[in-house]
Order: sequence, then structure tokens, then C-alpha cells
Amino acid sequence: MAELSVHSVLVTGANRGLGLGFVQHFLRMPKPPQWIFATCRDPKGQRARDIQNLVRKHPNLIIITLETADPASIKAAAAKVEEHLGGSGLNLLINNAGMAKPKTLEEETLEDLTETYTTNTVGPLLMGQAFLPLLKKAAQGSPGSGLSCSKAAIVNISSIAGSITSFIGWESVQCVSYRCSKAALNMLSKCQSLAYKEHGILCVALHPGWVQTDMGSSAGQVPPLTVDDSVQGMLKVLSSLSEKNTGAYLDWEGNVILW
Repeated sequence: MAELSVHSVLVTGANRGLGLGFVQHFLRMPKPPQWIFATCRDPKGQRARDIQNLVRKHPNLIIITLETADPASIKAAAAKVEEHLGGSGLNLLINNAGMAKPKTLEEETLEDLTETYTTNTVGPLLMGQAFLPLLKKAAQGSPGSGLSCSKAAIVNISSIAGSITSFIGWESVQCVSYRCSKAALNMLSKCQSLAYKEHGILCVALHPGWVQTDMGSSAGQVPPLTVDDSVQGMLKVLSSLSEKNTGAYLDWEGNVILW
């Protein structure tokens, strides 16, 4: 199966966990992207040391300050990306930044629900809006017809916790605000796929599995998947997607998840 072949990619929440894993895998590709934009809230902070070290070794990797809950920050980031791209478009937008507050239904508050929705659902909405012109430019500049992640795509990192049908893991972690925000993100992904298809942009919601990240381990158990295994699987799935898959809700192995 062919590897993803993109000129440019942007990953949110790239200072650790899955976001950092995506960046590392893109850098290791036989033909890495000419531009890899890694965004995080505090690029100079202690939690961004790993991505800082990578930047020193890879001139094609650019760190950009981004707070996905702040429209002004998103707008400023889009302007910086456009400046670096110099007239070419953005092929791949990976909305990875997310948060979770593992509370029960009785413990949920307006503040927690609002914060979680803003990060996990509103952020990807605003990112799609802000980067739409660059995604459209990439689609228009890519040869051939149809949709693919190598041409132009929005990938929203969702979770099986957002599946209303399966409702997996309720007994161990209710995490109500997280579940609701990811179910809403799934609907956003579907809406984006319908609205952006005419522009040549593929949109998909992707469940990375239960991964050994800070968030994945917060329930006190060791998740079965490493970051490398999850990211490698997701990139393989993304390389295989076509027009028939836009708007889909898939896991890291390409299996369809029930809404």
C-alpha cells in the first residue's frame, strides 16, 4: 500500500502524545513532507522539549503557537502557515489537540462541559474554517480527480467513547463531557465532509485506539496500544482513504465504528 505523500501537514497538540507521534512518523518517511507544522500552546515550555529538540534537527519542521480555543490564535497561526507555504496549499490538517476530565454525570459542571466542548469540538470547527482557503488551494493544485488524504483532508482525532451505539467503558470511566464532545466532533466531521466535498477536501473522524498517552493512562490502567503502533496504523488507514470514505468514522485499523 502506498504511503501518504503530502507536501504539507499541520498537527495540533504536537508537543506530546499522539501529536508528537504523528510528527515523528512524518519526519521518518522516505519522502517526508516539505513542511510539517507542529502546533502547541507553549512552544518554549517544559512540556515542548521533545518537539523543540526535533526542530533543531529538521529544517522542514516548524513550531507554531496555537490555542485551539482562541479564534484570534487560530487566525494568527493560519497566517503564519500561509506565509511559510508561499502560495501553495495545506494538504493535511490533523485536529489532534484534545482534553478530558474523567468525571461522573453527577460531578459534571457547566464550566467543565463548556471547556471540554470548546477544545474538542469547537476547536476543530474553527480550525477547519481558518484553514479552508489553504486546503482548497492544495486540492486545486493536486493532479487527478477524487478525494484523498494526499490531496487535501481534515482528520479529526475522535474516540470510540463518542460512539452512542457501543458506549464502551462506561463502567470504568463515565467521562461524560469527553463522550459528549467526541460525539459532537463526529457530527462535525460528517458536516465538514458534506460541506467541503465540493472543494475536493476529504474529512474523516478517526479513533486512535486506547493509547499509552497521559490522557489514555489517566484511568489508572496501562492501555494496550503504544503511540507508535497507533500512529502507524492511522497513517496506513489515511493512505488508503478515497472519496467513498469521506465522512466516515473509523478506528486505527480502518474498521468502521457505529455512530
